[in-house]
Amino acid sequence: MEASAPGRRRRRGWRRAPAAGSPLTRAAVVLLLSAFVARATPSVGYLIRLPRSFHLTQDTVKIVGSSNFPVKVYVMLHQKSPHVLCVTPRLRNSEMIDPSFQWHGPRGKIISENSTAQVTSTGSLIFQNFEEGMSGVYTCFLEYKPTVEEIVKNLQLKYVIYAYREPHYYYQFTARYHAAPCNSIYNISFEKKLLQILSKLVLDLSCEVSLLKSECHRVKMQRAGLQNELFFTFSVSSLDTEKGPKPCTDHSCESSKRLSKAKNLIERFFNQQIEVLGRRAEPLPEIYYIEGTLQMVWINRCFPGYGMNTLKHPKCPECCVICSPGSYNPRDGTHCLQCNSSLAFGAKACV
Repeated sequence: MEASAPGRRRRRGWRRAPAAGSPLTRAAVVLLLSAFVARATPSVGYLIRLPRSFHLTQDTVKIVGSSNFPVKVYVMLHQKSPHVLCVTPRLRNSEMIDPSFQWHGPRGKIISENSTAQVTSTGSLIFQNFEEGMSGVYTCFLEYKPTVEEIVKNLQLKYVIYAYREPHYYYQFTARYHAAPCNSIYNISFEKKLLQILSKLVLDLSCEVSLLKSECHRVKMQRAGLQNELFFTFSVSSLDTEKGPKPCTDHSCESSKRLSKAKNLIERFFNQQIEVLGRRAEPLPEIYYIEGTLQMVWINRCFPGYGMNTLKHPKCPECCVICSPGSYNPRDGTHCLQCNSSLAFGAKACV
């Protein structure tokens, strides 16, 4: 849902500064903004985790095959894979005499000495550092005897192994400010100062603020005249999105938690502007925040070449799964379903 900053009604009728463009007015705006800068508790490192919807159980650590259909396996990018067993659930609990295992992947036969994939003595397939190009269909050929007296039996098990990664989470904010005339250079100076302050607010949380759009418009007020307003749209995202997971012992360094703290700091910053302006005895500065205009939406979006598909990947519904296992081309991910989820609305826009 869109979340508006709490507070009183918009102060559309507030008094304007008597001398628009005077040095005192500009200085007042800068001092007013600078007074709100708060320091956040620093975060340490990064947290290795699975998506919220992907539950880690003993069955996901060791995955067994099926003689009836290919089994889907999800491996987080640049991480070690679960053990993919060359057995069915029934054979896993049975004795096998003189078993032999042979694995074939998208690039042919897999040997146990392979540096990226390992086949254990019991036939399990393990990837040490899973890359995008390793996604694809893997087949295990099993030969065994149920008993010493019986003849050799053959079994072929197929797995479709997908690389997946965390979505790119970020918050998108919009806010409006009473402004100087739209062609004034002071609006540009104010915009730069505002971004500097917001960036400083979230710096210790390893987050960044990016300006998405800034426009100045003349607005006709209800039962009043025209006034100039600045429309800001900016995002707050984690700096570690494109980097691989790193060890972290503190849960506060998890990306979504750091973003939540950054969101709270920004909301507090805008609320404090209302409080300070409300206590002013002198006329308002020419540029000031319009109460009640702050809105926020939480967005998660997959990177090119990855997408979310709850129908195709019900066991990993919030994972950004690679689109074409076995034929991934990082330059051509446009055919993949790209999802942009506004969780507050409970809807996903996919393009």
